[in-house]
Amino acid sequence: MSRTCELTAKAVQTGNNVSHANNKTKRRFLPNLVNVTLISEVLNQNVRLRISANALRSVEHRGGLDAFLAKADAKDLSQRARLLKKQIAKKLAEQPAA
Repeated sequence: MSRTCELTAKAVQTGNNVSHANNKTKRRFLPNLVNVTLISEVLNQNVRLRISANALRSVEHRGGLDAFLAKADAKDLSQRARLLKKQIAKKLAEQPAA
């Protein structure tokens, strides 16, 4: 399982540890990934995703998974998230505009 957020494409970054003597050694900056179950109101189902804590805040801020995926750029999403986005868009298009 890769260390990449499924919604924002945040991944591992590399950099240096810098000592007091200015010695540099390679290190990795890992994203804060959490396993969460989000509810899709349009599809009436629970979705398990591995996303960053920052993405979880963004999902809640935008009003849920459906609203986040509607506004998200498809190139940042994982394959599973792209499929969810298509399913949600299709379901919304089927509903009458009442």
